[in-house]
Amino acid sequence: MVKETDNPDEISSLTAPGDPAYEMYRQATLGDVDFITGDYLAEVNMANNAQAYQKGEHPGYEETAWEGIKQTIEVISAKKIKVRAKGFNLKVAFLSGDDLHSKFGPNMPTSKDELQHLDGNNQSLNTGPLTYAFLNSSDPVPMISAHAYLGARGIVDGLRRGADIIICGRVADASPVIAAAWYWHSWSETDYGRLAGALVAGHLIECSAYVTGGNFSGFDRYPIERFVLPGFPLAEIDSDGSCIITKHCNTDGMVDVDTVRSQFLYELQGNVYLNSDVSAILDDIVIEQAGLDRVRVSGIRGYAPPPTTKLAIFYSGGFEAQLLLNATGYGTTAKWDLVEKQIHHFIPEETMQKIETLEFQRIGVPATNPASQRSSTTYLRVFVAAVSAQSVLSVVMAMKEISLKHFSVSQNLIDERINFIEGPENVVSYSTGHPPKYEPLAPRDSYDHNPSPEEIVLSKTPRQRIRLGDIAQGRSGDKGANLNFGLFVTNSQHWPWLRSYMSRERMREMIAADDDWDDSFLIERVEFPKIHAVHFVIYGILGRGVSSSSRLDGFGKGFADYMRDKVVEVPAELLALKSYL
Repeated sequence: MVKETDNPDEISSLTAPGDPAYEMYRQATLGDVDFITGDYLAEVNMANNAQAYQKGEHPGYEETAWEGIKQTIEVISAKKIKVRAKGFNLKVAFLSGDDLHSKFGPNMPTSKDELQHLDGNNQSLNTGPLTYAFLNSSDPVPMISAHAYLGARGIVDGLRRGADIIICGRVADASPVIAAAWYWHSWSETDYGRLAGALVAGHLIECSAYVTGGNFSGFDRYPIERFVLPGFPLAEIDSDGSCIITKHCNTDGMVDVDTVRSQFLYELQGNVYLNSDVSAILDDIVIEQAGLDRVRVSGIRGYAPPPTTKLAIFYSGGFEAQLLLNATGYGTTAKWDLVEKQIHHFIPEETMQKIETLEFQRIGVPATNPASQRSSTTYLRVFVAAVSAQSVLSVVMAMKEISLKHFSVSQNLIDERINFIEGPENVVSYSTGHPPKYEPLAPRDSYDHNPSPEEIVLSKTPRQRIRLGDIAQGRSGDKGANLNFGLFVTNSQHWPWLRSYMSRERMREMIAADDDWDDSFLIERVEFPKIHAVHFVIYGILGRGVSSSSRLDGFGKGFADYMRDKVVEVPAELLALKSYL
């Protein structure tokens, strides 16, 4: 799993049900790889499919995963590539233990004490009212599914027992990559530093082509054709846990320090990244160019995993709908004021008390002296959510009058097993056990930079107003109800300004300026000095998260460029430096 690209020692990654099935074939045929990993069970499609699966109306797997295997199986068989998916004439195993519905179902808890919220130990955080919305019902609320996020040990056990293809339930995104490196290098389960390095490698390649140019904030500085079909990433993991991130030759996209920094900052949990087998300490990460489309990542430390792991619970939270209206030209603000009042007027008071969420989100600002009707048009997004369909429909009916929705679970509760398919009716199962020890969760670091005397002097020099994106790149994403946002500068001389300027209070002000701030939110901030990056976690801003967030950007993916479009003040002498863009 390490070495150069002409050596068959690499892990390739696939992810997401939306990725074309042929990408698995491309990863298997464009160069030598030892392992192909695929992550097809994102929270959003689990949420979308759980109820249909429970009713027997869904096959229980993603079609693109199966299609990819069918296209690639002959190559997999010939090369003996290890795969986590479906297969044929090879030794096949499946991993179980993630489904905890029988343990915690069939209904949702009736109190906050029955299941601990994932952020429940954070004493600084006040969870919002929608976090426990299922407690609002006087009737039992059916639990549709409950899946724990498993680590790598079950996959490792399967590989050691000779499996060629392993089908997994819900494992953490990076777990298959950790397992491949753990197995290949014969690491111990307490080799936390090495496992932590593999965790970061898995994090870097787990999201399609993100680390090879997809969703890259700096794409506009290169020919746009380079990003039309970026190749999927590869990770070459050394025995010490450090890695090289690369891609197959002759594929588009790119792998450089900036694309890797961008993906590193994506969906982080502050400066400690948690997995069921290891906790990775990220403060001293080093990301450096090692050749064309080759980036070395090192400096990761690790310690024992926490005693809990993430448990994704889905329940029927009711119904939701959105109405998208547009208005043009003069008096737009007053028009939207009137629409809000009219809708409220036509919804009965007893119905309003049953509506959980009713938001009027104004999108866009009419252009001054517009040159076209399009530039003068803005939108109003009306979002409504309620337990009953009738309550949601009341908002739709009001429009007719006017117009002619995570928890944590103890790892010891999970019975994870690796299961081998020996025949049509014969399955042999082995328990994969639990981590040898745990490290209790502790409050993560959160701090602002203490400026040096030189930085204080610099801050008092003449300043120039520019957009934040003109000097810094970034990435953002979601973790349930929480949004994370990382920024980095490509010029090291700009780092003192970034770490001083982008404080927690500054972030709060930048959000509050657009009425998006709520006092129940909490901001955590850490720094990664060796890659010139600051990172924020904004707790609670996404409501219930994923499919139940009422925000227009419910996954938080566009938040980074929204913040980068804001105007900031930068010492003029810094902008005089070469290549500040």
